[in-house]
Amino acid sequence: MTRILANRVRVWLLVGLFAASVVLSGSISTTAQAQDKDPIKIGFSMALTGALAGGGQQSLLAMQIWAEDINKKGGLLGRQVELVFYDDQTNPKNVPGIYSKLIDIDKVDLIVSGYGTNLIAPAMPIAIEREMVFMGLFGMDNNSKWKYEKYFQILPAGPDPAVGFSQYWFEAVAGLKPKTIAVIAADAEFAQNLKKGAVTNAEKMGLEIVYEQNYNPKTADFTPILRAANAKKPDVIYIASYPNGSAGLVRALAEVGTDAKAVGGGMVGLQFSGLMAGLGPMLNGISNYDFFVPEPTMDLYPGAGDLIKRYQAKVKEDNLKVDALGYYLVPWSYAYVDILGQAVNAVGSLDQDAIADYIRDTKFSTVVGDVKFGKNGEWDRSRTIVVQYQGIENNDLEQFAKPGTRKIMLPADISTGELQTFGALRK
Repeated sequence: MTRILANRVRVWLLVGLFAASVVLSGSISTTAQAQDKDPIKIGFSMALTGALAGGGQQSLLAMQIWAEDINKKGGLLGRQVELVFYDDQTNPKNVPGIYSKLIDIDKVDLIVSGYGTNLIAPAMPIAIEREMVFMGLFGMDNNSKWKYEKYFQILPAGPDPAVGFSQYWFEAVAGLKPKTIAVIAADAEFAQNLKKGAVTNAEKMGLEIVYEQNYNPKTADFTPILRAANAKKPDVIYIASYPNGSAGLVRALAEVGTDAKAVGGGMVGLQFSGLMAGLGPMLNGISNYDFFVPEPTMDLYPGAGDLIKRYQAKVKEDNLKVDALGYYLVPWSYAYVDILGQAVNAVGSLDQDAIADYIRDTKFSTVVGDVKFGKNGEWDRSRTIVVQYQGIENNDLEQFAKPGTRKIMLPADISTGELQTFGALRK
């Protein structure tokens, strides 16, 4: 109890410190219809500025589209939905104060996470202390140490996410018959969790790790790291990085080159429209994880395609300064609040225990297909895909909205291309 009180005091101090600096992004009411009942408030932080803004901004717009949709249907429990959110600036230090304010001052009824592992982690103690259901948006193994029974997250990496996330990448490169590997990872929670799973998969394949390097997320020049990796002559290079590091490593590859047969794996940010257009042909040959790309076989998520079209039309019509394509996060951001909403209406109350029990025991029909949660609130099976950037000719964003620039290597049942060596696509 003493520790809980101490944590609460610390969090309130953080509220005071952040009150003047955290930018209030606003709250929205997505209905024009007057309501007699108070709205149900869903609170969250979101990376609207900083390194993860490319993902956070598209996530917020997807959540707003969901709020509009659910309010047109009558809301939750006969009450309209109001999203209450603050910009966490992609800074984990801002997150505890934001969630304490959401719960204690804004009096939100429900909470969900912001985007990304590093921003989910500092919110977990708050959700646990307040015993609230906590829906996570693309968290990598955040609950492995907490084992909190009211946490559920939408990243489709399977019941053992750290391993499942990179499993298909290793299966894809196995055809190149590698014997050695270099592993490069950001010194941050997401990347380190990913690296742990990648090392496990490498060892399963019998690969010798000839180079292993963590880097400071503030690293600007990656050429020394890449040259050091190349000196060990690895057959493949696995990279676990956040957007700034991903862009820096792609540029370093363009400058230094490599004889490795495959490069990529866990590079966050290469799915963002701004980075794809900015890096253009420098992406050719990189094989990387993804979740939704405009390939014809992705019609296994029929609701996602329609949602993305609505998102893209809204971005264009309203001239919004957010990710223009939205393939990476829009379907999943819509789905995780939709699951929470489905659970609230099914339970018929805001009882956190009842909502958590319902989510744990139910298979949900969503825009990303059926979703069932398993151990630690992770998906009961992986749906990560592996793509390879091919045939990128220039920096025109429109080419990434068409099939062919991110061909699916695995899973085999939705494959649209064959993995080629990194060097073959750089000529």
